[in-house]
Amino acid sequence: MRNSATIKEWINTQELQGWIQESTDQKDYQKRLAIWLTATESLHAHHVARMLGVSKQAIWLWIAQYNENGPGGLDRVGRGGRRWGFLGLEEESHLLDSLLSEAANGQIITAKQIIPKINKLTGKKVSLAYVYKMLKRHQWRKLRPRPRHVKANLEKQEDFKKNYHHF
Repeated sequence: MRNSATIKEWINTQELQGWIQESTDQKDYQKRLAIWLTATESLHAHHVARMLGVSKQAIWLWIAQYNENGPGGLDRVGRGGRRWGFLGLEEESHLLDSLLSEAANGQIITAKQIIPKINKLTGKKVSLAYVYKMLKRHQWRKLRPRPRHVKANLEKQEDFKKNYHHF
């Protein structure tokens, strides 16, 4: 059987225990505990993974990050996020606020009507999909006009239909 992973001695065993106690959340605690179990108990990655309920690949990744950069190597930022966009989030928000005032005046705004405004702001052509994603990002949703007025009296309307004599 293969030997367990080796951990570089960036800090001694007592400091390592203190470092584990300083963790801020569960994920951070798991990472630090994986390093500690591998360093002090010489456990294999698959044993540590089973104990912590994570994948073996995650354990190897955390060990590699620790060995390369020390304790700070595990404090990396996630890979997700918005890497590019025609407009920044604040610019998109400002554009949608201006559209909101038009909608408040009773105008019906469609995604196709928004495209020329974005094209003008960016100087580039954008797709309809970009507009829909932008609207979703800012929690805009499709609204339709009501089929009837909120204060409409249905009984009076039916009475009018029955009693109105058209000449």
